[in-house]
Amino acid sequence: MNVEKEFIIPFKGLKAGVYTYDFKVDDSLFEAFECPEIEHGSCDVRVELRRLESMLDMQVEIAGKVEVMCDRCLEDCELPIAYEGNLVVKFSDEPAEYDGEVLWLHPSEDEVDLAPYVYESIILSLPLQRVHPEGECNPEMLKRFQVVTAEEFARMEAEAEADTEPTTLSEEAKAKLATLKAQMQNEEK
Repeated sequence: MNVEKEFIIPFKGLKAGVYTYDFKVDDSLFEAFECPEIEHGSCDVRVELRRLESMLDMQVEIAGKVEVMCDRCLEDCELPIAYEGNLVVKFSDEPAEYDGEVLWLHPSEDEVDLAPYVYESIILSLPLQRVHPEGECNPEMLKRFQVVTAEEFARMEAEAEADTEPTTLSEEAKAKLATLKAQMQNEEK
C-alpha cells in the first residue's frame, strides 16, 4: 500500500452533494508514521464527504483491530478500534494549522490527504491502559512481575498515604525485599 496516495480524496470538480469513500488500513500506515506502539493493524475506514460550496464536511468511521504490547504481561494484545469523528475542510489564502477539527487548505488545492487524520484517530482511540481481557494474560509473565499480594500492596499504600513524613522501610519489608532479590538472582542463574 502506498500510504502517500492511498488516503487521498480528489474533490475538485465534485458537485455539491454527498460522496462515500472506503479505505483499508494495514501495517503500512503505521510503518509510514513510524508508530512504535502498534505492531500490526487492520481497519476499515468509511468517509462520507458532504461537498458544500465553500467547504468539505466529512464524517469518518474507523472500525477494526490493532495489535499492541499488553501493559500487564508484555505479550501481544489485540484491541478493537471503533472511531467516529467529523473533519471539516475549509479554504483560505492564509496558512492555518490543523486544530483537530478544521483542516485548512489553499483554494488551489484539489485533493485532501486523510492519512494523518486516520492515523491520529486510530492512535487516539486506543485505551490508556492496553491490557488483555481479565484472565488472558500470560500467567508465567504475571508471576515474574508479582512482587507483593494485592492485600500487601493495599496495606503499603494506606501506610504511605497516612504518613506524610519520609518513610523508611520496616524490618519486615526489608526482609521481604531481600528474600525477593535472592529468589530473582537464583532464577537468573
